[in-house]
Amino acid sequence: MTLILGIDIGGTGSRAALGDVGDATDHRGNAVSRPGIADGGGFVPRIIDQLTGPRIEIGPSGSNVLLVVRELVRTAAETWPERFPEVSGIGIGATGIASLAEDPSDVLGEISGEVGVPAVAAIDAVTAHLGALGGAGGAISVLGTGAIAIAHPGPDADGKWSADWSRADGWGHLFGDRGGGAWLGRHGLELALRTHDGIDGRGRVLLEAATRRFGPPASWPGQFYTRSDRAGVLAEFAADIADAARADDTVAIDLLREAGQEAARSALAAARSVRTDTDSSTVATEALPASNSATRIALTGGVAAAGDHLVEGFRAEAARLDPTITIVEPAGGPLDGALTLGHLGASGTLDAQDKVLWT
Repeated sequence: MTLILGIDIGGTGSRAALGDVGDATDHRGNAVSRPGIADGGGFVPRIIDQLTGPRIEIGPSGSNVLLVVRELVRTAAETWPERFPEVSGIGIGATGIASLAEDPSDVLGEISGEVGVPAVAAIDAVTAHLGALGGAGGAISVLGTGAIAIAHPGPDADGKWSADWSRADGWGHLFGDRGGGAWLGRHGLELALRTHDGIDGRGRVLLEAATRRFGPPASWPGQFYTRSDRAGVLAEFAADIADAARADDTVAIDLLREAGQEAARSALAAARSVRTDTDSSTVATEALPASNSATRIALTGGVAAAGDHLVEGFRAEAARLDPTITIVEPAGGPLDGALTLGHLGASGTLDAQDKVLWT
């Protein structure tokens, strides 16, 4: 048994898991027989135990994500004193670690020195990818409050993961995050206000829902424009849009379908950028297949559970853009991916990549 410590840190909280990765796969996409193997290659680690920790905080000096990492490692050692010495690697997936924190390399080196095992960290999209695709190549779209797509061709014949992670979107709720919760909320409120202004009557159901949640429309600018957490507040309205869609409101249904379409476009864009059969300068923006090594795609994240209409939009648009791709159900989540990351780091098969992955 090979034990790994996996850490998943997000804006709403953090988790650490003690996991058994065993010898479930050779990390070239060739699964061996054991429970938890994902269809199509890769595997899902077995979580033995887990604990929760604090959420990250963002202030004038940036994010405290690296302090949270240290706290979780210390708590894990105290919580599992008998098993922790068996840990052979630590994998960390964290939001904001690339843009809102100092370079994590020094902290990782300190942790590795203190614990005596390799520690690696990555943006949370990487661990979402490793969890969803079971440590195999392909692309995913992650729909949470925000949205990002990430792709990798997968390990080479020697099991090595090169510095070829490619992303699309993840630009925040002002510039992108297409299909995510804040994107849905913003577009839903825009339609509601068009109805309020007497321009478009189709948003009546959304206007009623938004008024119940946020009060009179005249109060909305003051509620949103002045707060730093407006992306999360916008994303709250995605739940009302999903409820309206379940009640057969056509405007809400169309919004969810469009969110799925946006997620598919981002996933295919990320996949095209890691294709190996065509020089990237010749790749068009529409209807080009990804390479054979990156044709598996998945949709994941909390907003992906908003309803069948969103998933249908994702599947239909992906098939339209590239009939050769294979859409798979996520094999696991970000915590599974953090365990996989730790296992790959312990085996020395990861290449660091600026602003994406640190070893």
